[in-house]
Amino acid sequence: MTEKRYTLKTTCPQCGCSAVSHLNREEMIKRFGHVPNVELECSECMARFSTPMKTACPEWDTECRLSST
Repeated sequence: MTEKRYTLKTTCPQCGCSAVSHLNREEMIKRFGHVPNVELECSECMARFSTPMKTACPEWDTECRLSST
């Protein structure tokens, strides 16, 4: 059986560059934990930005029950 992967999709508000990551549960916890907003850095313009987890990865947000807190 394959391990579940979560898809994290973001777009930089400064330059519009988009990014997609496919992470397993352990990687999600290590990188982001159980937070309502994720802090990221754009690989193109190096701008730091925050985005809600419920829009970046709704599956992870639902699993952590962040929407209900």
